[in-house]
Amino acid sequence: MTEGVPDTGGASRRRSLRPLGGVLAAIAVSLTGTRISAIALPWFVLVTTGSATRTGLVACCEMAPYVLAKALAGPLVDRTGPRRVSWTTDLLSAAAAGAVPVLHAVDQLSLPLLLVLVALIGAARGPGDLAKEVMVPEAAEFSRVPLERATGLAGVTERLAATIGPAAGGSLVALLGPLTGILVTAACFALGSVIVAVVLPRGTGRTAAEGPPPEDGAPPGYWRRFGEGFAFLRGEPLLLTIIVMVSITNLLDAAFTTVLMPVWAKESGHGPTDIGLNSSAGGLAAVAGSLAAAAAAHRMRRRVVFFAGFLLAGAPRFLILAADAPRWAVLAVFAVGGFGAGFLNPILSAVSFERIPRRLLGRVNALAYAGIPLGGLLGGAMVASFGLVPVLLTGAAVYFLTTGLTGLRPEWRAMDRGRGAGKGLDAHGAAAPDG
Repeated sequence: MTEGVPDTGGASRRRSLRPLGGVLAAIAVSLTGTRISAIALPWFVLVTTGSATRTGLVACCEMAPYVLAKALAGPLVDRTGPRRVSWTTDLLSAAAAGAVPVLHAVDQLSLPLLLVLVALIGAARGPGDLAKEVMVPEAAEFSRVPLERATGLAGVTERLAATIGPAAGGSLVALLGPLTGILVTAACFALGSVIVAVVLPRGTGRTAAEGPPPEDGAPPGYWRRFGEGFAFLRGEPLLLTIIVMVSITNLLDAAFTTVLMPVWAKESGHGPTDIGLNSSAGGLAAVAGSLAAAAAAHRMRRRVVFFAGFLLAGAPRFLILAADAPRWAVLAVFAVGGFGAGFLNPILSAVSFERIPRRLLGRVNALAYAGIPLGGLLGGAMVASFGLVPVLLTGAAVYFLTTGLTGLRPEWRAMDRGRGAGKGLDAHGAAAPDG
């Protein structure tokens, strides 16, 4: 089904569901691989070294390049085009992940070499994930899908990956070992590269990201492009507040996923299967939350739903693991938290796409990931120094205070203003046609 759709330049282009479907499929496959890797890699390090500190170090060596590359790649994504960046970086991630089990099989995988490969995976994944995010609003525009519905569908896709990935990862690691999980991760990255290269039309995301030509006719240099993102944020108190808050919660989430939960599984005797069960319970419930967001978020009061979601998704996970509760109680808490989390990314994405000019998306969105690299490193060091339970209790308190105190700031009142007519809907700041 196609029909003429006006683009931002006024010319006619054809409506097609193919770009949105392709972007969502690529997100699903790549994130599934990432979720499998999030169980397989830490478990591989933990069982081979027995060290929580080294487990955290490996997580840091993946996420530090991930965040740095994601932050610095914004101008590159905006200029080169997100489609090209996505498929090339996914291919590089697949090669680096596939090298881990191969080198281990020939007894050539030292810890320093593992850190290099993990850093390469992170450095490639950062720009690749950013490129896929940048393509979502244009894909929604092609399909005449309301922005919040498209971000809700992207949220559903992410949550499905968060469900399938941990379940597959936990089962693979328990039955066939962590190296098998890493091999499957490499295959997922390779498949994501193929989907983007084959399914998405050439130039997807490129035109909308370029913005108006400069008055002197010369394209701006890299650092000028990079600085435009920071200059824009100075005039957007709501986005700046969101980035600071989410940076802290991302740090805590990274510590929880890469260190605290694997250590809990090992010390309690539950093993990697329960890591997958917990994550999948949260993922299934998050799918339900994201579906609800896709169907009705454009009619909800964003601020209330947003902070209610964080209240459910944050501190309770830390507390239930600290309490040494039975399995059914842990699963219930993860499920309730997952449902709340299902509303968060659709709302955050919609606010970003509305308020950030399309040509700056790649340069602004990556900044919220700044806290992730420290999560694994800090979590591993604190567990080694103080033990698991005190760190879990501290994490719960910091999570609750971060989201609760930040929510009292006046900037949040702007979250529900001017919905659907923001700067991010068009390359030049004009509202694109709605659904």
